Amino acid sequence: MSSIALITGTTHGIGRVTSRELAKAGRTVVMLCRDVPAAQRVRNEILAMVPGASIHVVECDLASLASVRAAAGAVRRDFGRISLLINNAGIAPSRQQMSVDGFELTFATNHLGPFLLTQLLLDRMNSPGRIVNVASRVHYRGTLDLNRVVNAKARFNPMAAYAQSKLANVLHTFALARRLTGTPITANCLHPGVVATNLLPRWLRAIKPLLSPMMLDEERGAKTTLYLALSEVVTGASGKYFDENQIAQPAAEAANNVLLQEALWEVSERWVKQD
Repeated sequence: MSSIALITGTTHGIGRVTSRELAKAGRTVVMLCRDVPAAQRVRNEILAMVPGASIHVVECDLASLASVRAAAGAVRRDFGRISLLINNAGIAPSRQQMSVDGFELTFATNHLGPFLLTQLLLDRMNSPGRIVNVASRVHYRGTLDLNRVVNAKARFNPMAAYAQSKLANVLHTFALARRLTGTPITANCLHPGVVATNLLPRWLRAIKPLLSPMMLDEERGAKTTLYLALSEVVTGASGKYFDENQIAQPAAEAANNVLLQEALWEVSERWVKQD
């Protein structure tokens, strides 16, 4: 079996492009998706372009910790060592919603689900292995207010919720990379650019005309993910934040706060009940 690459959120946008390019690169692609029929359609599209590619679909709803555990169990049962884990999936709901586990849905999907998935599969990572977290430049505007994550009656601001989840992605990446120091496994995160897809949240669509000059299409939006996944240039690089031009950039001051990184890690472990 070829080198195994896991990726979440492949039914649209940069996840779909990334999956296709990984298949072209000869990777065994395991797509972890909530919408299995949509993922199967993407699988068929890729197979039409890359005959003979090895592509698999595993059901995984990142907003459900039970679903994440089931998906990780299926991966552990059905596949060998993992060389690449791309936490790509993300949402940006426009109204307050809570996950089945009682967490604000944006945070549950964008951070807690990927955090748990990574924890459950870390011991199956190959040597060398790469973990790539798709974050966002929006993390610069993020603040960590974990009380809002568990308070269903908290005032909801969709932009603030999304920015908080993206800050959590960067904090997670840096804390994970520190724990992986001295191992052949790396962890990096990235801003893919403002990607023009039909999945733009409603609150962002309102200013889409203003953003259009700086928007990337899905092909260009996937470039940094693919760079961190496949390029030999970044072999050994870890604990870094890359922009849409594949250049390592300073992350937000809050993201570099080690105390904040460790506080989020401790709370995340407790919330997903992973010791």
